[in-house]
Amino acid sequence: MEKPRLIASDVDGTLLTPLEQVAPRTADVVNRAVADGVPVVLVTGRPPRWIPPVAETTGLTGYAVCANGAVLYDIGADRVVDVHGLLDPLRLMDVAQALDHALPGCRLAAERIGTKAVEHDLHNFVIETDYHNPWGDGEGFVVPRAEVLGHPAVKLLVSHRKMTSDEMAAAAHSVLGDSVHITFSSTGGLIEIASPGVTKATGLADVAQRFGAGADETISFGDMPNDLPMLTWAGHGVAVANAHPRVLDAADEITASNAEHGVAQVLERWF
Repeated sequence: MEKPRLIASDVDGTLLTPLEQVAPRTADVVNRAVADGVPVVLVTGRPPRWIPPVAETTGLTGYAVCANGAVLYDIGADRVVDVHGLLDPLRLMDVAQALDHALPGCRLAAERIGTKAVEHDLHNFVIETDYHNPWGDGEGFVVPRAEVLGHPAVKLLVSHRKMTSDEMAAAAHSVLGDSVHITFSSTGGLIEIASPGVTKATGLADVAQRFGAGADETISFGDMPNDLPMLTWAGHGVAVANAHPRVLDAADEITASNAEHGVAQVLERWF
């Protein structure tokens, strides 16, 4: 493609190295792009509270699309700009009941949102006992399942210690169909559920409209199935070499892995 007018990148497994760091080479080219007037948007499954460390390393102060498209966060202002498709308690309970049949032994968690990255009077992330987080079990306020499901959430997370994420997604889709959006960003036994139609693509399209950029003027980078809607929406979708097989198949281009600064290698063509 020609020089993009908008750059969008997933964070974990894509922009970050395997050690979950932003390489200096990547930070440098991101800074050059922004200085050239091309916005760089983080588009991630992460909640807003996990954005500041990445933003500080890259120097980004603009928008981040969080929770797989459900939340638009202004980094510089530390403000949630918009929330799309909250899952209400009734839907959460219906989904949980279906999942208990499709995924016996699964455990649930819910991501909630306030107006800032961290709300001190709000438990942003609540989990039930034995919920397993593939990124480590250090976060989450343990509550009964009724409390997990009892308040609106931007995302329902489902873990299972004896299944892969691919297996879980297939089983969940067999009972839920398109009534919700089912995806995952880790292979380690975790799926993420959002309201129907809420994806990284819808979140990125919102940002693109704010900047007056079209899909054909946008380049996006990703590695996991939750990136697929964004990669196929953008005019040029790039998968890093370490990506999930479905992402590799769908991408317009495959760059080097996140360990080899794949995002930087592509952006250095123009910046």
